[in-house]
Amino acid sequence: MSEWRECKLDELGTLQRGRSRHRPRYAFHLYGGQYPFIQTGEIRAARKCIRKYEHTYTEAGLEQSKLWPKNTLCITIAANIAELAILSFDACFPDSVLGFIPDKDKTDLDFIYYTLTHFQKELKHIGEGSVQDNINLGTFQDVMFPIPTLPEQKAIAAVLSSLDDKIDLLHRQNLTPEALAETRFRQGLVVEARKDWEEKPLGDFVKVIDNRGKTPPYQDIPTPYPIIEVNALTGKNRLVDYSVIRKYVTEETFNTWFRGHPKKFDSLISTVGSIGEISMFLVEKGSIAQNVVALSAINISPIYLFEFLKNAKDEIKELDIGSVQPSIKVPHLLSIKITVPPIEKIELFDNQVKSYLRKMLVNDNQIQILEALRDNLLPKLMSGEVRVKYTTNESMEKAL
Repeated sequence: MSEWRECKLDELGTLQRGRSRHRPRYAFHLYGGQYPFIQTGEIRAARKCIRKYEHTYTEAGLEQSKLWPKNTLCITIAANIAELAILSFDACFPDSVLGFIPDKDKTDLDFIYYTLTHFQKELKHIGEGSVQDNINLGTFQDVMFPIPTLPEQKAIAAVLSSLDDKIDLLHRQNLTPEALAETRFRQGLVVEARKDWEEKPLGDFVKVIDNRGKTPPYQDIPTPYPIIEVNALTGKNRLVDYSVIRKYVTEETFNTWFRGHPKKFDSLISTVGSIGEISMFLVEKGSIAQNVVALSAINISPIYLFEFLKNAKDEIKELDIGSVQPSIKVPHLLSIKITVPPIEKIELFDNQVKSYLRKMLVNDNQIQILEALRDNLLPKLMSGEVRVKYTTNESMEKAL
């Protein structure tokens, strides 16, 4: 690695803080326009590239902010430190986010993304210890990163990007069976609903598992026992997004700390923060965080239960008790009414959705294999343990 050198990010491109003088709750006139406004949660939830957003700025909002171009690398520096994602469109973001625009003559955007991913744990550690974890621009500007020649940067990035592209494709493929399941539910069990179908409290059909109490001792080194938090429930399909999980427990903690564990096909619902987010538990082992509950179906199909809850998201959000942050009480959740179609209707729906679910699980298994390969390759490529063959422009010219 003799040709690698230590560099600061601002030696390789433009590194600046985002800008936003107001928060949504204080300046409504700034919001609702045509300019995307990205926040830290959306950066954390993104898989490498930011493709969606919740808020937008008006012209007035843009005046007190800054529009960053597509292919800006976003780096969070408050609360969730060193979360990373690349803009896939022009957007604004607040001062809790740094924007990095590479000098294309010096560095490759994807390589910098993977470099920061590799050093993410160290970057997070820099900001620990304050009331709210944070790291300022000045501190970040002092960090040195090992950088190879530009051709080798591009070669390394190409290997890792090819894996991420395949992962992204599989995630997008899973959206199709999810949409088909939604269509089957609405056409067969909502549009055709009859007045004589029973409505009963949700609590009559579920057993609740929650782990409210002290946070268990956890580690960031993966084990077979992940802790599923709200951010893992916010994907577009019913599968838990294991790529965002950062907390794991040992086998001993898994067996002794928790009051209960979800089982396969349980519905996982967030009750604090982004309330009403839902995914289906489809692995053998795992635990839920304090802001998530698991609902196990009793005398009703777990697949139908999940689809009903997914479509009742707006009703669940209305249960918000109005505390400091959005939250709902489990007894209130169990009081909502669930429509119970005839058994033959539910069985038909189950059989249709199970075929979709099998396809999604095959894709999800491939995703986990590719993510493991990428995560194993990343430190080896960044340390020089594994080298990628590449061709410089100079050698190409000689070859010609």
